[in-house]
Amino acid sequence: MKLQQDLFLLVPNLKVFDSWSRDGQVQARRQHDVQQEISTSLIDENIILNPRFEEGLNGWSGRGCKILLRDSMGDGKVLPQTGKHFASTTGRTQTWNGIQQEITGRVQRKLAYEIEAVVRIFGTVSASSVQATLWVQQPNGREQYIVIARVEATDKDWVQLKGKFLLNSAASKAVIYVEGPLPGIDILLNSLIVKHAQKLPPSPPPDIENVLYGVNILTNSNLTDGLNGWSPLGPCALSIAEGAPRILAPMAVDSLSSHKPSNGRYIVVTNRSQTWMGPSQTITDKLKLLVTYQVSAWVRVSSVKNGPQNINVALGVDSQFVNGGQVEALDDRWYEIGGSFRIEKQPSKVIVYVQGPMPGVDLMVAQLQIFPVDRRARFKYLKKKTDEVRWGVFGNELKWYWTEPQQGIFNYTDADELLDFFNKNGVQGRGHCIFWEVESAVQPWLQSLNKNSLTLAVQNRLTGLLTRYKGKFKHYDVNNEMLHGSFYQDRLGKDIRANMFKISSQLDPSPLLFVNDYHVEDGTDTRASPEKYIKQIIELQDQGAQVGGIGVQGHIDCPIGPIVCSALDKLGVLGLPVWFTEIDVSSANEYVRADDLEAMLREIYAHPAVEGIMLWGFWELLMSRENGYLVNAEGDVNEAGRRFLALKQEWLSHAYGCVNEDGEFVFRGFHGSYNVEVVALGKKIAHTFVVEKGEYPLVVEISV
Repeated sequence: MKLQQDLFLLVPNLKVFDSWSRDGQVQARRQHDVQQEISTSLIDENIILNPRFEEGLNGWSGRGCKILLRDSMGDGKVLPQTGKHFASTTGRTQTWNGIQQEITGRVQRKLAYEIEAVVRIFGTVSASSVQATLWVQQPNGREQYIVIARVEATDKDWVQLKGKFLLNSAASKAVIYVEGPLPGIDILLNSLIVKHAQKLPPSPPPDIENVLYGVNILTNSNLTDGLNGWSPLGPCALSIAEGAPRILAPMAVDSLSSHKPSNGRYIVVTNRSQTWMGPSQTITDKLKLLVTYQVSAWVRVSSVKNGPQNINVALGVDSQFVNGGQVEALDDRWYEIGGSFRIEKQPSKVIVYVQGPMPGVDLMVAQLQIFPVDRRARFKYLKKKTDEVRWGVFGNELKWYWTEPQQGIFNYTDADELLDFFNKNGVQGRGHCIFWEVESAVQPWLQSLNKNSLTLAVQNRLTGLLTRYKGKFKHYDVNNEMLHGSFYQDRLGKDIRANMFKISSQLDPSPLLFVNDYHVEDGTDTRASPEKYIKQIIELQDQGAQVGGIGVQGHIDCPIGPIVCSALDKLGVLGLPVWFTEIDVSSANEYVRADDLEAMLREIYAHPAVEGIMLWGFWELLMSRENGYLVNAEGDVNEAGRRFLALKQEWLSHAYGCVNEDGEFVFRGFHGSYNVEVVALGKKIAHTFVVEKGEYPLVVEISV
């Protein structure tokens, strides 16, 4: 896909601008103005009345059960952690029964709150999950439940229950309550505090001085000094052999500063009695915090007679496992392995090791290298752009567990309202998703059905959804995450997946039908390699499924451009449009988060196979990843958000000027929709046009 084209406008004096250039800035400014109207004297107070039960049970009540004021329980073995009293439930018959307080009028929308409670349980189990939930009734009577925090509580000690929440809509009534354990288990509450959440200070930019980008930090990667620097992890044996690839691993070529060919030597690991055994190095003192490192190696196994073998470059960061890249060996040839990682907190010890194959399978490793990546250099290479089209996607509101949480009880209200919002604001919608193949995302009533009943339920879901929204969505994710789950296939047979596509197309022929999955682009999950994704798509097509697009979710950590690009190159051979459907990145440091986001956006904008990109949220407390937000809960844009707006501005096409003697005005522009304003003969003429894919200059004629 050519990202920019020459455009010829046959008009007099004109100016050209993109039609959606400042939406994000306007929204952030509007939110900031709202916050200025709120008095800080009101938001810094605890909004819970009688939080430590010093006034008995005043302000508190039971939610579906009774509550009692206690000074002790269990023959004096259970005492308050602080103060003289605590509250306990009695007569709980449902998991949602608990202790509650109405906070209507004291909780304000668009403010972030933090909760801190002290809880424990009492009864016939020693441990159980306890959670704090906010119930909200909106002015139109609709109800909303917001899970604020969860903790594993015990009958031995008091534990802290902490979390944050944001009330995003107006509330005619709001109640906060503690719930969760099985019926018959008492919940004990010693205190509950809810205050306006204190804003965290901005992250400092990472210290990247004296970083030698592209320089391998491992000792003796080419094995020119025998096994110096290498140690066996566990009681396995290391030796050196020759015959490994002499070329650099392709995904590392663009990032390494030195391109010297290898000498062909490699480490052979024998006597492996555990999957984790392999060669290792300690690299604690060679790493810099908040720097992104790329991992590269050639790997091979001695045998696959017992099936494909998973090979993984791993890091032991103190007691934490960090995935540095994975590949699945299907035979005894050499495989390239690539990945990335970043350390954000100072560790006491870091080791890197190669592991994975089954015990008894010999492992071979060549050219294992770890090196910091210069993203700025990569950014200069990626000064290109893809389509600029506004799209929106539903997070949960169209998923089956949301629209039919209980059999025969439907909730399309949320989806209808979002679709109406899209239509009013000129936003095209993606239908996410019709089915979800991962069992944990399937509602219990579906899991309990027999084969015939489940078949009927699937047909009813297709008919109900596709008929209701016929012609209203441009895309559908038909069966989400088929590389990671097989709920419907296991119960209804292999043909069910293709049938979902075929029936969807029959009921609504207009939308493109997508597959959609995660970890396809980052080299960290052997279940979701590009090769396996391609195989799955071809198999669906061979069964008659009208697969119209490839969804790559894009939930990624430490993105490395050449690794992402390599995956997209492979997917591109199918000739189907690739969409990044759920992009988010995560880092506690907002500058590193900004670098991750820019690395990802530039890489995929520049790739000819990619036709669309969608962020998986941007607002704090409304995202699935804690440190992925671009705007904090109260509307302040952070460094990641500013970087996104800067990229968006960079990629807009602006042109101003006068026509030449032939009545032409020539400029270069990105793909997308344009507004043109022509000033001639004392009048203004407005015109719109669309720049789509093409190898030739686009000529737009405008009569004045």
